[in-house]
Amino acid sequence: MENSLRYALSLALLGVASSSNAQSSVSLYGMIDAGLVYTNNSGGHSNYQLGNGLLSGPRWGLLGSEDLGSGLKAIFTLENGFNPSNGKMGQNAREFGRQAFVGISDSHFGTATLGRQYQSNFFALDSLAQGSLATHPYDNDNLGASIRLNNSVKYQSVNYAGFQFGGLYGFSNATGSFADSRAYDVSASYTNEGLTLASSYLQINNVGSTTNPNGSVVAGDSPFYAARQRTYGAGARYAFDASTVGIVFTQTQLGDATAIGSGYAGTSSNLRLAGNARFTNYELNGSHRFTPAWTLSGAYTFTDSHLNGEHPKYQQITLQAAYALSKRTLLIMQAAYEHVGNAGKSGITADISGVSSSSTSSQLVTEFGIHHSF
Repeated sequence: MENSLRYALSLALLGVASSSNAQSSVSLYGMIDAGLVYTNNSGGHSNYQLGNGLLSGPRWGLLGSEDLGSGLKAIFTLENGFNPSNGKMGQNAREFGRQAFVGISDSHFGTATLGRQYQSNFFALDSLAQGSLATHPYDNDNLGASIRLNNSVKYQSVNYAGFQFGGLYGFSNATGSFADSRAYDVSASYTNEGLTLASSYLQINNVGSTTNPNGSVVAGDSPFYAARQRTYGAGARYAFDASTVGIVFTQTQLGDATAIGSGYAGTSSNLRLAGNARFTNYELNGSHRFTPAWTLSGAYTFTDSHLNGEHPKYQQITLQAAYALSKRTLLIMQAAYEHVGNAGKSGITADISGVSSSSTSSQLVTEFGIHHSF
């Protein structure tokens, strides 16, 4: 009798689980990479080290949805960033520092989410840039996803014949200081066959706020400390056969800037700023798939900056080769060379993303590693 009851209970529980799985799902996903990194000048010395984030930042996450009927779904994402070299959590030791949000998705009207999120312009423009070692100086336009926005409400439209748009508002969460570390953005993109176009605008008030620890972008969460950051940009890419070619333009304006922080998003400089600053980036990139396994990509970036009364001009060339061992595992080989001219007394030296800054105006970085997704 006892065995019969156990059997009946097991069948009942199995039926509940099957019914639940038919209506909802939770998926575990992630990616991890690591490799050998050589820098010809790291603080005045050549450097060999084990690095990570060669292709994209290591992470694991949970992605969930529940079907509510009539095209409506409840969704959530929890995503942790970590350092595989030492096992430590990233994003200032947050458990889910990359993303943590919940929301509603409608097949006709779009998706609304609330929590800690990427800004909407990241998804519109990021895919058009080379990324990784080619990240623009100090990730000044956030195409390298240095900044996530706390306390944010985001809307993303459905695809209307190739056209999509979105917007986000990040609350300051401060009583009596509505604008202290608040953020907002808008973005739009259009895709038609091989052509993709995108544009965006982002503004953050009191970016890197030291006066509001509960704000949208607080101290330690941004490469910059400034009263205001405005970033706008546009880009285009065309894919044909086994090749792509693209161009990206962005500009970041900093009002009453005080510093470029250190130790965030590969930024090694700890540079004091005085007054307004500006970074204007022009990137030309392309890729070609020689075989189903081999892909070569590259980018040239020119960055015209204005800070501390000087006009430093960055030029960087980045090359990347990827060999697919399988659908989920890649061997990565890449190199970048950067030269900064016209730096004057600004204190600027070459500073390629992900490594310590050079003691001179030039820097060379090479990387070889493995990338695995799951």
